[in-house]
Amino acid sequence: MREFIYYSRTAPTSGNSIGEDLQKAGRIDIAIHVVIASFFLSHKIRTDTKLHLLFAGMPDPPKHLELQPVTEGKTGLDKIYLAKKDVSGVLKKMLYKYRPGMKHEVFPGFWIEKKGFLELVKELTASGRHVYILDPKGEDIRTVEIKEDPIFILGDHKGLPLKELKRLKQISTPVTIGPKVYFASQTVAVVNNELDRRETAQQKLSRDLELEADKDQYNNL
Repeated sequence: MREFIYYSRTAPTSGNSIGEDLQKAGRIDIAIHVVIASFFLSHKIRTDTKLHLLFAGMPDPPKHLELQPVTEGKTGLDKIYLAKKDVSGVLKKMLYKYRPGMKHEVFPGFWIEKKGFLELVKELTASGRHVYILDPKGEDIRTVEIKEDPIFILGDHKGLPLKELKRLKQISTPVTIGPKVYFASQTVAVVNNELDRRETAQQKLSRDLELEADKDQYNNL
C-alpha cells in the first residue's frame, strides 16, 4: 500500500467555505486534482493507494481527510460512485459531516477527523514505515531505494509548514521527480508511475525466476 499526504495551508476546513469558484475557496482546486491523480486510472480506480488530505485553512483547522475509495460491492450501499466531476462535492460533504471528537466515516472509505500534520506523520510511521518528502534538492526518485509500503509527503503552492519541515527532514528521505517544478497533482502522477513501473518489473522478475526454477526441476528429472 502506497500512501500520500498532501498538506494545504489554505484549503478550507468547513463545507460552507467551498463555493463555485474553487480557486478562491482556499485553492481547494489543487486538492481536487491531487485526489484525481492519486486514484484515477483510465476506466479504473486504484486500490493500492491511500490519500491523506491535511487542511489548515479557516475556519476550524486542522482537518484530516482520509481517502481510500471502496471499489467492491453495491453502489450507494457498499461504495459511492466516484467520477472526477464529483470530487469537489465529496470533499465538501466530508467537511460538512465532520463530528467533533471522533473519526467519522462519511462514505465507505472516506473519513474525516481533527488531527494535525505532524501527529498524522508520527502515527503512520510508528510501525517503522519509511517516509519520503518531495523536495527539489532530494535524491532522484528513479535511483533512490523505495521501501515497502512507502509514504510520500507533499505540500500545496505555499509549501509545507516550516516548523514541521525541520522535524520531517530528520525522519524522512528527500526525493525529487526532476529538475522542473511541477504541480502537486502532476507530482503524485509521476510518483505513482514510478511505483507502478517498479512493481511491474518486480513481478516480471519473480515470474522469470519461477520459470527458471521449473525448468531446472524438469531438467533434473
